[in-house]
This record gives sequence, C-alpha cells and structure tokens, in this order.
Amino acid sequence: MADLALGANVFGWTADRDTSFAVLDAFVEAGGTTIDTSDSYTWRAPGNSGGESETILGEWMAARGNRDALSIATKVGSWPERPGLGAENIAAAARDSLRRLGTDRIDLYYAHRDDPDTAQEETLDAFDALVREGLVREIGASNFSAERLRSSLEISARDGLTAYTAIQPHYNLMERDDYEAALAPIAEAEGLAVYPYFGLAKGFLTGKYRPDSPAPEGPRAEGAEAYLDSRGRAVLAGLDEIAAGHEVPVPAVALAWLAAQPTVTAPLSSARSVAQLAGLLPMRTLQLTHDELRLLNHLSDNA
Repeated sequence: MADLALGANVFGWTADRDTSFAVLDAFVEAGGTTIDTSDSYTWRAPGNSGGESETILGEWMAARGNRDALSIATKVGSWPERPGLGAENIAAAARDSLRRLGTDRIDLYYAHRDDPDTAQEETLDAFDALVREGLVREIGASNFSAERLRSSLEISARDGLTAYTAIQPHYNLMERDDYEAALAPIAEAEGLAVYPYFGLAKGFLTGKYRPDSPAPEGPRAEGAEAYLDSRGRAVLAGLDEIAAGHEVPVPAVALAWLAAQPTVTAPLSSARSVAQLAGLLPMRTLQLTHDELRLLNHLSDNA
C-alpha cells in the first residue's frame, strides 16, 4: 500500500477549523499518519498572520489525543515574521511551532527554503542542537538546489552534525525535469526520504481544468491553467483513460504515478474538504501497471 502525506497548507485558509478537523479525521480513519505543515501557513490568507495551520492541527491532536500515532512535519524559514535560517531564528521558530502544535517534539523539521545569506554551518549547527535537545527527531530540506543540498550533506558529514534525511521538492507529472535530473540521483545515493509537493500540479492533475470548460476559481487557478497546452491535454487524456480502467478518480492516478517513482517516499497533497480527500485516497491501494506507468512517462516527457 502506498503512503499519502496530507498537506495542511489549506487549514485556516480555504478550509476553516471545522472542515479541517473533518478532513483530518477522514485521513486518519483511512490509515493516514503523515501530516505536513509550516509556521508560514497560512499568513497570506486575508485576516491571517501565520501559524494558523499549526494551531488548527495542534487543537485537533489535543481533541483526539492521537499525537503519538502521527508523524508531524513542519518548517522554518519562509514566514516573514521569522525569515531565514539563522541559528537564533531556528531556535525560536521551533519552540513557537511546538507551542502551536501542542507537542513536545517535531518528527521532521524542514528548512522551508534555502537561505543563501546564512552560512550552512550555522543552520546545521542550529538544527543539530534541536535534535540533541530532543525537540526535533529528523531534519529535512525543502526547495533546495542539488548543489546546496549536496554541500549541506557534506558539511554534516565533515562536522559530525545531524544531516538532512528528507527532501521536499516540486515534482509531479507536469514538473519532472529539475527533480529527475538533479535531485533524484542525490536522494537515491544518500537514501533520502522524498515527499514531493504540488503532486497535483496546483490542481491541474485533478482533471478540473479542461480546454473547453471554464476554469475553476481558486488561489492556484492561474498556475494550473498554465499547464493546459498540448502536453497537458495529452497527460489529462492518459489519466482519464487509466482512471476509467481502474474506476478511480483522476487525481488518484496522478498521485499513484508519483508514488511509483523509484525515489519517492510519499506524495504530498492537500484537501480542503472531505469530498476532495475522497478523490485522493484510492491512490493508496492503486497499483498502476508497467504499461500505464510507461504511457504516463511518455505523455509527460518534456524532451
């Protein structure tokens, strides 16, 4: 059975507290355990300032008493209130996240994005201190280039520091080149866990975006529509065919393709309603055939 990591970036934004609780309940009931959030979620939403997603997740875990059954990932470095990967910021941000989540440890703590203005030694020292203190179990790198990821791993090995064990790249059927050419070889060589974000290409791979249909409204609609070229239409046609054959929703096929890639641990996807989540969950038991995977690889090839 393939794993699915639930993205919490919509909680407190397009999913209010009650809806977020319902989505989380349905995810856990289906056997899900990995939930991914950030201190920066959802500061861009009107009326928000940041930390809303962590707060909702923390309140839900407290209400359900299920913290020990879950793997919680959160991030530091991209929230304007706590920007960058300096040591002081990481130490303070981690404690703020722990407070909002209502927990005594973070299972996986990501650098949300690279910080070229801070020495990697300083960043890794700060993460290492959190691990030694027991506040963080493992650390990860999100949105890192291959060069910067490789250098950080070399520094950790050289200095005996906690090393990144996971990465979170932008990777899906429509966005393959950067990850597969540069980051995948490192992930394979180093045994890194890989949790790709935007697994549904900003919603494009849900099948909601069609050449002759009005575009759905939403904060990512413009980005999703950009994929509606000849390659995108071909990918949608392939997904439609495979989904019909398996009698599953289109997004489940897109996520099953991602889960089947050699270096991928689990795709990340969010759902702003229980109905949306229901369209994703069949990917956990969907086994695409070799020919189906080969077809999707061919249709999505950007070469």
